[in-house]
Amino acid sequence: MSLSSNQGEKMLHEVLEQFDLVADRLNLEEKLRVVLRSCKRELTVRFPIVMDDGKTVVITGYRVQHNLARGPGKGGIRYAPNVTLDEVKAMAMLMTWKSAVVNIPYGGGKGGVICSPKVTSLAELERLTRRYTREISLVIGPDKDIPAPDVGTDARVMGWIVDTYSQQRGFYVPGVVTGKPLSLRGTKGRMGATGRGCALISGETFRYLGKDLHGATSVIQGFGKVGQAAGSMLAKYGCKIIAVGDTTGGTYASTGLDMDRLLEHKRESGSLVDFKDGERLQKHELLELPCDILLPCATEGQITGKNAPRLKTKVIIEGANAPTTPEADHILDDRGIFVVPDILANAGGVVASYFEWVQDTQSYFWEEEQVSERLTSIMTKGFKEVLSIAQKEKVNMRTAAYMVAVGRVADAITARGTYA
Repeated sequence: MSLSSNQGEKMLHEVLEQFDLVADRLNLEEKLRVVLRSCKRELTVRFPIVMDDGKTVVITGYRVQHNLARGPGKGGIRYAPNVTLDEVKAMAMLMTWKSAVVNIPYGGGKGGVICSPKVTSLAELERLTRRYTREISLVIGPDKDIPAPDVGTDARVMGWIVDTYSQQRGFYVPGVVTGKPLSLRGTKGRMGATGRGCALISGETFRYLGKDLHGATSVIQGFGKVGQAAGSMLAKYGCKIIAVGDTTGGTYASTGLDMDRLLEHKRESGSLVDFKDGERLQKHELLELPCDILLPCATEGQITGKNAPRLKTKVIIEGANAPTTPEADHILDDRGIFVVPDILANAGGVVASYFEWVQDTQSYFWEEEQVSERLTSIMTKGFKEVLSIAQKEKVNMRTAAYMVAVGRVADAITARGTYA
């Protein structure tokens, strides 16, 4: 799912609003604020594609780089019918902060193509992807900007991108994208890394709060790649997943859902509807169920000023990007709900992408155990660093995470100076 034009504009406004609040707290110089409020590069491309029925349509795509002071751009490519430039700009900015908060040497980038992948044939998607890659090839590369999968794209799409880019260069360039199939030098442990990172952060949060994750209850909104991986790992920790929801609705069991059976049902039916071991829920009911941990892993703007007062959770781990509006954030803070923000909670994906890029550039590949250990180390360190700032500055985790991230990027810009 993507956003309408007005929603994309609203999202960008909210991301900038959060930056301004943190810039004030950091006493950031005006020249740094001006730079960090702007995107370095915004590319809009339009190109013709011949559809299977012989008709030619013109497709619009975007690639945005927010800031590259700490390294090449990093961020996914989203295929959705309502992708907007403002949405992509907001996501690119979030990627800058996400990479910085876990101290990965990347800047922020994001891409989007206006299309409907669910009703587009595989052949059409391949033609579209290859042409889009050709159009943005001037601004991407292993040392420039490294795309990855996002909503509507997957490892297969990344395979088409790396092949198209490599054909243009005349030799294989695996580091141009991450999230590739293993056969194309992807990395072990990449699948589900974002969700696993959410589960790791859940564990760190509960340790800090002096609670036991074993036996805790969890509700997951969104049961795609992130929600599935987070749910599976939480279940292994002994957490009871009492409710899960997606665009088709939700399912609930007070004693906990069997994640293996639920995943099998999802794979076979494509939805959560008619899962025999749970009671059916409407989408709007899911977020307001009593639980210990709520994981919004769906799309932007799900927790709002309207429903925030009715949430009955102790902890929120943001698996999606920007699932909580600023208005809701104030309400949750006043209510004492512990929120781990998206730029930290779901950073497992960019961390694993970094591992893939490092392996590609060195042509030296790790076992899955190494990937898992290093992912755990970086996510745990990131949580502790943010928590330390939150305690020292007496701010919530979102503000602390932004303070860490913005501070690191500002330091890099200052150290590099201004080229004129």
